[in-house]
Amino acid sequence: MHRYSKKLMDYFQIKTTCDPEMTDILIALFSQFPFDTFEENETGFSAYLPEKDWTDGIEKGIIGLKNNFDFRVEKNHLPYQNWNAIWESNFQPILVRDFCGIRADFHSPLQQVKHEIVINPKMAFGTGHHETTYMVMSLMESMDFQNKTVFDYGCGTGILAILASQLGAKSIDAVDIEPPSYENTIENAQINNISNIETFLGTLADIKNSGYDIILANINRNVILDSLSSLFEKLKMGGTLVVSGFLQEDEDLLKKSAKEAGFSIGEGMERNNWICLQLTK
Repeated sequence: MHRYSKKLMDYFQIKTTCDPEMTDILIALFSQFPFDTFEENETGFSAYLPEKDWTDGIEKGIIGLKNNFDFRVEKNHLPYQNWNAIWESNFQPILVRDFCGIRADFHSPLQQVKHEIVINPKMAFGTGHHETTYMVMSLMESMDFQNKTVFDYGCGTGILAILASQLGAKSIDAVDIEPPSYENTIENAQINNISNIETFLGTLADIKNSGYDIILANINRNVILDSLSSLFEKLKMGGTLVVSGFLQEDEDLLKKSAKEAGFSIGEGMERNNWICLQLTK
């Protein structure tokens, strides 16, 4: 297991106000920048980025968008504890049909779902609210996880790893580059009485295991494109990679890159301009 500094991250919130019909368009345009989370609301949306990742280029890019589209932005600094409080106060249960439900530990149990995941939502990454996480969970319903080895690449709050365990996976490796995600995955696995998830702090290069039956990669466009060849090597022959974090306009690029890495293209989903694909080795 990796040692790490327990330095907590501050974030920038870019609070965007726009006409409702512009929200999806602007989120798609903002996705070209390395924001890791988007939160929609009645007046527009907020985009979040660790303070350490903010650059003048991002600020100039947003100014460029303002020259072409009608919206207002407000930049707010969020200390880590405030970030937690915001998401804890706003967190609402999520239902993926009757297949899976995700709730916080302060909500009442969900009675109408086959699989319930309880999380302590200390951060926004992977709570199930974003379309990409929702779609990965949706595709997992039709997949066979019984006695399979699974790798959750970019585990966030750990819900995909937890769901894989609930669906019968034999063992799960989970990795994230952010210390809060690493901590939260361990905590949420304990809350759900899951004991077969091995959690790592680091990058793909820090994962030495291979021969996985299933890999779940819900990250972002650039990381996935850069990782396809390595993920192909980590899968066993006949194994499945589920990727999400792409906009619909990048679907052709993803499929082309996946084929070049050796994958066959399988089932896909689209939800509010985001896509999710199954790839087979």
